[in-house]
Amino acid sequence: MNQNLPALLCLNAGSSSVKFSLYKAVNGSPELLFGGQIEGLLTQPHFKAIDADGNTLNERQWEQPQRRAEAVEIILDYVKTEAKDYQLAAVGHRVVLGGTEYPHSVLVDDAVLEVLDHYAPIVPSHQPAEIEAIRLLRSSHPDLKQVACFDSAFHRTKSEIADLYALPLSYRDKGIRRWGFHGLSYDYISTQLPQLSPRLAIGKTVVMHLGSGASLCGLVNSQSAYTSMGFSPLDGLMMGTRCGSLDPMIPLYLMDQYKMAPAAIEKLLIKESGLLGVSGISNDMRDLESSVDSGAQLAVELFIYMLAQQTGTAMASIQGLDGIVFTAGIGERSPMIRAKACAALAWAGVEIDPALNGSKIHEAHRISTEQSRVEVWVIPTDEEAVIARDTWKLCATGG
Repeated sequence: MNQNLPALLCLNAGSSSVKFSLYKAVNGSPELLFGGQIEGLLTQPHFKAIDADGNTLNERQWEQPQRRAEAVEIILDYVKTEAKDYQLAAVGHRVVLGGTEYPHSVLVDDAVLEVLDHYAPIVPSHQPAEIEAIRLLRSSHPDLKQVACFDSAFHRTKSEIADLYALPLSYRDKGIRRWGFHGLSYDYISTQLPQLSPRLAIGKTVVMHLGSGASLCGLVNSQSAYTSMGFSPLDGLMMGTRCGSLDPMIPLYLMDQYKMAPAAIEKLLIKESGLLGVSGISNDMRDLESSVDSGAQLAVELFIYMLAQQTGTAMASIQGLDGIVFTAGIGERSPMIRAKACAALAWAGVEIDPALNGSKIHEAHRISTEQSRVEVWVIPTDEEAVIARDTWKLCATGG
């Protein structure tokens, strides 16, 4: 790699996949070169790399499972081979929870890793994998700068009241509070609002991050004031395989009456519920939309019901509604879900144009009518761009 052309690698390590994006620094601003992922690590790993326009650059598959360490090295080797004109300056990582200690991205050192380890039990399906990827690179490339970019950080602007559960305050001090997640996505959306809709940038906006994981964020003046996710990414909306909001007595009842072990309950709530559990068919909204099965239809209707319900809670929390933004996989690509959600919120002054909603536009666009009291937008999110931005900023300033 050419020492004069710095590049940044963004990594998003999951339980069975590692996503990556490589950015070059142009005039101090990161610009995407290519990205991709290795998915199915526990079964038949599949590697795919695409350029900035979405064209496939490379694709491979293995018959045997790969360890995360091997996946990270495969990605690094590919980056070094394909980006010979660039010098890898740093790696930015998506990390779910940084607690109160890190309301912003941070250069990783031993003290940072100690904090991340402390919070790992709160998000066992995410944080341990992210920490492992950081440690793997520290071991194999000790001189490489690494930056942790937190999903929880964007929500540290919430008020103390919006952070609290009605438990003795000693439990808040133990870390039991409404952290909120998907913050990298909400951060990106907040940076897009000033040029798209100055009214929403300074107003009260509910952003709907609807994907396999789903949540809402109530923005006031482009800052987080409410989030549907709380202590863990399990709370709030119905998701692909996660149940969302749940009466806290239910797990206790299952333990007492059905003798379910904590691990079995965790698996039920995180991996066997949501769209998959209700439909009995799939955790993929596309499958459910195209199905005539009554279970699929019921899952879609419950998804909309909980979405409207949580939006009402968000509106009450931020005391108004000037706009709605749909983003992430379902939010960006499902006109049917957008239409149903907006119909359920018509009472709040939400009115969309069916033609605009059904258009195949793949960039930010407004779908509400001119008469709608509430602006409705579809804005594609870009979490990796936020990671690249913060990583470059910390590298340029030395932290």
